[in-house]
This record gives sequence, C-alpha cells and structure tokens, in this order.
Amino acid sequence: MKAIYVKKGNDIDHIPTANVAAGDVVPIGPDLLGMAKLDIKAEGLGALSLVGVFDMPKETGGGKDIEAGENVYWDIANQIVSTEDSKQFLGKAIAAAGENDETVRVRLVQ
Repeated sequence: MKAIYVKKGNDIDHIPTANVAAGDVVPIGPDLLGMAKLDIKAEGLGALSLVGVFDMPKETGGGKDIEAGENVYWDIANQIVSTEDSKQFLGKAIAAAGENDETVRVRLVQ
C-alpha cells in the first residue's frame, strides 16, 4: 500500500478526556504539542493547531528575557514558555520579550 493523502496537517483531530479551553497547550505524547483554538468538551471532537504563531505566557523577573530566534519550551507544570531545554520543545520565539514582558510571540515548530 502507498501513502494516502488525508489533509494538509496544520490542524489535527483531537478527542480529549477532559475539557480543553481555547488557548490551552495540549501535549500529544512525549514530543508533540497542539494548541486549542476553540473550546473542546471532554469526549467531544475538536481540533488542535500544530502550526501557527501565538502570543503565549512567560515567566517574568530578572533574567527571564527571551531573544528573537531562540528555542523555547513548554513548562507543562507552570503553563508558561521557558528557555529551559529540559522542558517539552515548543518552537521559536519570533520577537524578543524582555524580562518584564508577560508574553512572548512563538512560532510552533513540530
């Protein structure tokens, strides 16, 4: 059998076990994260974005700046973008964010 085209793949179907709110970052296995653009009810069919640019929360305070082009990671426990490579890879910062900025603009990279 040869591969059969299904769809472009910017978004994937997702049926969560718990409610997912628009803007939630959803881990799909150990190496894949998706973004909910709309609310998805538990056990209901929804979609997660695998590509795109999103403004996301980041930690503030001394030394918590992020440079444009820097690899960023998702800190699942704290629900923030991090530069610590021990977290789950998320993508690239596409704009610099200073230590007092509460968000950083991120391009998802899968």
